[in-house]
Amino acid sequence: MNKRDLLAQKLAEAKMGGGQKRIDAQHSKNKLTARERVDLLLDKSSFEEIGALVKHRSTDFGMEKLHYPGDGVITGYGTIHGRLVYVFSQDFTVFGGSLSETHAEKICKIMDMAMKNGAPVIGLNDSGGARIQEGVVSLGGYADIFYRNTLASGVIPQLSAIMGPCAGGAVYSPAITDFILMVEDTSYMFVTGPNVVKTVTNEEVTSEDLGGASVHSEKSGVAHLTAANDLEAIEDIKKLLSYMPQNCEERAPKTEYKLGDESRDQLADVVPESANQPYDIREVVNGIIDEDSFFEIHKNFAPNIVVGFARLAGRSIGIIANQPAYLAGVLDVPSSQKGARFVRFCDCFNIPLLVLEDVPGFLPGTDQEWNAIITNGAKLLYAFSEATVPRITVITRKAYGGAYDVMNSKHIGADMNFAWPSAEIAVMGAKGAAEIIFRNEIKSADDPIAKLAEKEAQYAEIFANPYRAAERGFVDEVILPENTRTKLIKAYAMLENKVATLPKKKHGNIPL
Repeated sequence: MNKRDLLAQKLAEAKMGGGQKRIDAQHSKNKLTARERVDLLLDKSSFEEIGALVKHRSTDFGMEKLHYPGDGVITGYGTIHGRLVYVFSQDFTVFGGSLSETHAEKICKIMDMAMKNGAPVIGLNDSGGARIQEGVVSLGGYADIFYRNTLASGVIPQLSAIMGPCAGGAVYSPAITDFILMVEDTSYMFVTGPNVVKTVTNEEVTSEDLGGASVHSEKSGVAHLTAANDLEAIEDIKKLLSYMPQNCEERAPKTEYKLGDESRDQLADVVPESANQPYDIREVVNGIIDEDSFFEIHKNFAPNIVVGFARLAGRSIGIIANQPAYLAGVLDVPSSQKGARFVRFCDCFNIPLLVLEDVPGFLPGTDQEWNAIITNGAKLLYAFSEATVPRITVITRKAYGGAYDVMNSKHIGADMNFAWPSAEIAVMGAKGAAEIIFRNEIKSADDPIAKLAEKEAQYAEIFANPYRAAERGFVDEVILPENTRTKLIKAYAMLENKVATLPKKKHGNIPL
């Protein structure tokens, strides 16, 4: 066999991975193969594979007889919509996708290249965990990856798609990355599996109930997005990347947009007359942004706050909005964590922030206090205060108490703050305030109920409006809802070249 034929044979073996029989077995689970995932993710013919002929070095437990080119992971680079990305795709058909020394080395190599060249890294995870035949060597491989994940954090976008099992130490690499996507019914993540859980705690639980996509998207918040199948997950990755830049030194790409009549009459009637009546903040979002551009993140987790990416006159922005339709839009532990995480990502990658505020305060109760609402609420406060990207707030209705300060107020560095005429900016609601301020008057009145109503109206007239705040400059302008989009387009254009620097330090100490 000549050298050219030998090369062709070896490359063919590498593309077969664990063998056709094993690939067919993977298809029976309605999963794509590792190579199919890469081909669908990247632009046609753009993938350049690195390390296709790598084999493991283990000689224990008969491993010297089992060698598959690539060693269970496909690595390389290519383009998505013409933009450079680096990718690794674990192959469950080769030793269950388990991570060996060489498997880890391949992943580390492309992560190093991504850092040097300032491009995103995408991990398609489908692995049974560390390769037990290699012992501490495989564990060291995980640590090498974790270290690079940490160094790359905030420098280049890192996306993780969980497309099969991800257990034990393997979960910590995705956890450090910026976004985690999971596939329903075929993927799961947990530190300890059902068998260990049963042994230690006597709990009987399935893999799906312990760490499936629905669990992590609704309860734990570990998963930012879920998809019905591999193909949908891959499309979500492409869409997600379209809102972000290549690295921390660049800005997100703009789409072409021609300015026209930017007023939106439908916004005039979104907020109900009654201050206690709920409405869906997504109606406000969709009335402000470019049509069909909202890509919601963490949709099923902490629904009292809505976060996601959108475009405004072609510009990529990050939106954080209180949701009056759920728990009246209060801030609690999960929503504070969700909001803070999203704010910090946008700030890392130069994505301007838009805050839509309708918040009656922090959720009271022993459950919140015992679960550290103090430090968790402070995470959101810290994230906004630290952010140097353009930051704009629109107060649609309630802005009460400490939550007013936390939700990107002027006092913590917001660039522009607008309020609708329906805005109420005060320490608390009119009823609660009247009960405290006029307690003695109400108590001694002939008709306490009527007196309370009178004092409530008096307090509301003085404070339950945006004008006191506007007089002090805490609100830059009171605007009609239908003019919101126009005002925001102009404000972001004005802030496009904003420069803000933080005090010199190693790093801050966010209240974790």
